[in-house]
Parts: sequence; C-alpha cells; structure tokens
Amino acid sequence: MPAPTDSLSVSTGDGRLDLSAQAHWVGPDLVVMVTGGELAHVGAVAMAAPRPSLADPAVTSATASVFTYPGHKEDRLAQAAAELLCARLKTRVVVTAGCHWDNLDQDGIRQVSANGGRLAQKLLDALLAQRGKP
Repeated sequence: MPAPTDSLSVSTGDGRLDLSAQAHWVGPDLVVMVTGGELAHVGAVAMAAPRPSLADPAVTSATASVFTYPGHKEDRLAQAAAELLCARLKTRVVVTAGCHWDNLDQDGIRQVSANGGRLAQKLLDALLAQRGKP
C-alpha cells in the first residue's frame, strides 16, 4: 500500500475541455480531486465503498453515495470515477469534481463527459502502476 503522502496527478491534455485529477492516498483510502474549465470548485462529491458484485460475488464492485450542490452537474463524473477506482483498487474512494465552462453546448458536454471517462481510466492506470500492478 502506498504511504499516506503518496499522490499523483493526471490530465486528459491541455485543451479547453480537458480535465485533470489529483489523487492522494490517505492511509488505505483514496481521495481524488477532478477539475477543469474556467473555474475549479467543488460541485459534487462521490464516496464509494467496495462490495461483492450482485451478479458475481467473486467480482468486486462498488456502491457510491453522491452529493451534488444545486445547479451543478458534476455528479455523474464524480460517481463514475469513484466507482471505477473503488472496484478496481478495492478500497474506499472519495472523488470531488468541479468543472465550469460558460455557455457549453451539447457537443462540449459530450466531450467533457468522454474526457471524464478517459481521465478516470488514465488515473486508474497510473495508480495501478504506482502499486506495481498491471
């Protein structure tokens, strides 16, 4: 297990709609901050805990609770990242997400959503490498 001070950062790139994440190990637990756009903030928080999958108890899944501030839409981004990281790392995960772009159209929203998935996978890969696992 990484030391409590171990942390890392990943990004989907340097473009206007890219996202970044900073992850910090707090003992056995993982805390992740996802930001992007013109104003970093906390729009939503997801807390995930590992559990046996309902479809196959031999597989680890995750359950998450999400809190979203009124008017914010980062809940899906935070929940998806928390559940992916939790299930694969088999540890409790908290993800805060806060991204803002003025006048983002539907194509922009789709791109940010896709970048959220890419960011979570990139973070997972980096965390697995940090632990020395493929």
